[in-house]
Amino acid sequence: MAEHRFQPTRFYNTLGPAEPALAIAPGDTVITDTLDARGVDATGAALATRPNPMTGPFFVEGAEPGDTLRVTIERMTPSRDRGWTFSVLAPNVLDPERVAQMPERERVEWIIDREAGTVRLEKPSERLRDWVLPLAPMIGCCGVAPALGQAISTATSGPHGGNMDYRGIRAGTTMSFPVFRPGALFFLGDCHASQGDGEIVGTGIETSFEVAFRVALDKGRTIGWPRGEDDECIFTVGNARPLDQALQHATTEMLDWLSRDYGMDAVAASHFLGQTVRYDVANVFNPAYSVACRIARQDLARAGAKA
Repeated sequence: MAEHRFQPTRFYNTLGPAEPALAIAPGDTVITDTLDARGVDATGAALATRPNPMTGPFFVEGAEPGDTLRVTIERMTPSRDRGWTFSVLAPNVLDPERVAQMPERERVEWIIDREAGTVRLEKPSERLRDWVLPLAPMIGCCGVAPALGQAISTATSGPHGGNMDYRGIRAGTTMSFPVFRPGALFFLGDCHASQGDGEIVGTGIETSFEVAFRVALDKGRTIGWPRGEDDECIFTVGNARPLDQALQHATTEMLDWLSRDYGMDAVAASHFLGQTVRYDVANVFNPAYSVACRIARQDLARAGAKA
């Protein structure tokens, strides 16, 4: 089990076949840097172009199609004291007749106070003058090379992961991805200092980060869609458009998880999900929407369900 300090020099706007940036083994930890969604680094230099330039890919030794890659996010630290968002809601989250009445969409700056653990608008209106939010880092885009040799834009998402923009992908979370090609080829980037559900202004608070993650491998274990878990919950993520299809993917993946690992048949899982499930609208801005199907660990414990 080794620790690697990796300084990226090349970035990718697709997840897919690419020369590995670094080969790592299961159990290894990587500390690396990410750019913001427009390719700007910790010093303010533009090193890549949009959308969402990725760090990686990381070749995981022993990973083969049909396996599951597990990635534990150990730490996320903003590497600069500024971030940015857009100023108004995205057109697709409003009634069409209201879109033309909205102010012009502009980029606005945010101040990131790493010592205090807060974020705030740099030039707030009088109404929001005293509004301060907790710093809540999350990874907007991460995943593995897709099936069939595809290279899929970092603007969107699919079974391989990608631009899911789910605020549950944060330090302390372990993400699982299906492996489609040797080495898995794991990418990450597009980290946010904070973001509400849905990424409804089209961004989180975009900035550069230092991220530490650890990899593991489940040999011969096949899953269909990204999964995640932390101390409080387990979740699955479906990516598709329309929104109901994303929900269907996430729910089906959770049904499979409850069946395989928690000993529930279809009827038991249906009763359990029907009373305990929580759905998070992870993203409704990207070409593919993302929905997380989430179950609290305390509800699993009440049902006597142990993985």
